[in-house]
Amino acid sequence: MAPTSVLVVDDSALMRRALKGMLADAGDFEVHTARNGLDALEQLDRLRPDVVTLDVNMPEMDGLTCLARIMERQPTPVVMVSSLTEHNALVTLEALQLGAVDYVPKPGGTVSLNIDEVSTELVRKVRGAAKAKLKRAGGPAARMRAAAPVAERPPPGARRVVDLVLIGSSTGGPALLSELLPRLPGTLGAPVVLAQHIPASFTAALARRLNEECALGVHEVARIMTVRRGNVYIGRGGADVVVARRTDGLIVKSVPAAPEYRWHPSVDRMVASARRHIDPQRLVCVLLTGMGDDGAAEMAAVEAGGGRTIAESEETAVVWGMPGELARRGGATEVLPAYEIADRLADWVR
Repeated sequence: MAPTSVLVVDDSALMRRALKGMLADAGDFEVHTARNGLDALEQLDRLRPDVVTLDVNMPEMDGLTCLARIMERQPTPVVMVSSLTEHNALVTLEALQLGAVDYVPKPGGTVSLNIDEVSTELVRKVRGAAKAKLKRAGGPAARMRAAAPVAERPPPGARRVVDLVLIGSSTGGPALLSELLPRLPGTLGAPVVLAQHIPASFTAALARRLNEECALGVHEVARIMTVRRGNVYIGRGGADVVVARRTDGLIVKSVPAAPEYRWHPSVDRMVASARRHIDPQRLVCVLLTGMGDDGAAEMAAVEAGGGRTIAESEETAVVWGMPGELARRGGATEVLPAYEIADRLADWVR
């Protein structure tokens, strides 16, 4: 099997050497480097890499401008590599909406002397990006912005009381959520709790951006919060979000990431906590794009207990890992393309 060709783009020679070394040590990558966005574009046509890793802050041409040019000239899976500042979080979220597949945080700033801490994450995400399907113009995301066909309504008697909607997503999730959540009505009949695999410094920015775009209120779960209809609660990155019950109703809270779960916020842990306090028949679960299998086991248990679940279809998922695993387990009530999910939720949750 031919090695995966990767173009590492960073203005720091130290970072280029470090990132190239981590990928080269994995043994299945052919790594090239570029010193900024202009250099990357000059090499793009000649190298035709399978994946590009792209720094955010660079002279001559920054990462965001370079990403837009890559998507125009030669669409290629891109993994953003950026430091964990509030500004970079906003820029990286914009990059994900422009078409970047994933991101890797620099743990120590723009020139990160401890960049080796993310070696495993970098290798995993570059491998995943090499398998990703890009969202191109005119594809599912564009159709969702336009008037998507209304999903077929469920048969009479299928509608029931729903206490909570649970959504899990990972790779490709932020861009998809910015398409899906604004399509949900402000009158949705149950609150929504969301676990999106994301660094802690990104969650507040993601919640603010979605809150501006949605009829539903969108909040980061940074403290104990009572869940109420008309709202979406996003689990804080780097931690887990769990559902509990008090005398005055359901609550969500952020808790330290549990080591027995591989990804955080853990979708499996979120759903498991909800199942302890809510009859599965009063739950609706949605599993969106992402690598791995987080959420598949617990959502399959919800479906087996009489609840309803949706797996995003392979047609629209950037990576059909998590939803694909739910479908393979027979735990998906329906497998739907992204542009039909909001309509189905609006039908089920009234």
